[in-house]
Amino acid sequence: MDREELKRLVAQLLQERAPEKELPGEDLTQVELRKLYLVEQPKNPEAFLRLKAKTPARLGMGRAGTRYRTQTLLRFRADHAAAQDSVFSQVPEDFPKANGLLGLQTLCKEKEEYLTRPDLGRRFSQETGNLIREVFAGQRILLVVGDGLSANAITENAMDCLQAIRQGLKAKNLETGQPIFVRYCRVGASDHLGELTGCELVCLLVGERPGLVTNASMSAYLTYKPHLGTEESERTVISNIHSQGIAPVEAGAHIAAVIGQILQKKKSGVAFAGEAGQ
Repeated sequence: MDREELKRLVAQLLQERAPEKELPGEDLTQVELRKLYLVEQPKNPEAFLRLKAKTPARLGMGRAGTRYRTQTLLRFRADHAAAQDSVFSQVPEDFPKANGLLGLQTLCKEKEEYLTRPDLGRRFSQETGNLIREVFAGQRILLVVGDGLSANAITENAMDCLQAIRQGLKAKNLETGQPIFVRYCRVGASDHLGELTGCELVCLLVGERPGLVTNASMSAYLTYKPHLGTEESERTVISNIHSQGIAPVEAGAHIAAVIGQILQKKKSGVAFAGEAGQ
């Protein structure tokens, strides 16, 4: 058997081994996991696809002998790479100005320091602190967008969610001033903002740590009377705000409603959840 005959034989065998699916195009992450079903000769594929429609978990990925199928492995590696890229990416420099936000920065000087020094991502310099006091002192509600661990989460979701929050609060006669954007932001930055301004509530929209399902998940942290030393249990969290989770506009309407309840009950976190029966 010569080389050409061998190549034709290998090509034929590969085609016969995987006739049901072709590998997707260049961007594997664009394939919807809920519809990706690679089990050969399934007994009840319709029922399994109904199950998969309820979760992005990697179900029904099939196998090649004792190993993952090539498409399954490539998708896993693509999602892992997308998550890594999101952690190291930056929200564009013009993002605050383009969206009417006051741009601030924590004590972190660059991304690597932000990733290795979480403490610096929770504090502002004295100069920045003076600016915050001057502009926001006495404001009842602070709306804050922080880049966090996923720039994609902010660029894809933050502004739609923020607009819905502001509209919802306006309908409740709860006025807010200019929203803030914080670069190199950790959740605890909201405590320093509360300490500097004496505000009643901080709503922080922040990019969460990316995972294999999505690299663009955002959460909202609502803290009543935040101050340095606030416990994590004192925060109310609405999470999984992204295209495959809670839609940004829907999340914004819900966040506005929760803010109204928190201000009424004068507590957030575990104490608020317990009183609200959640």
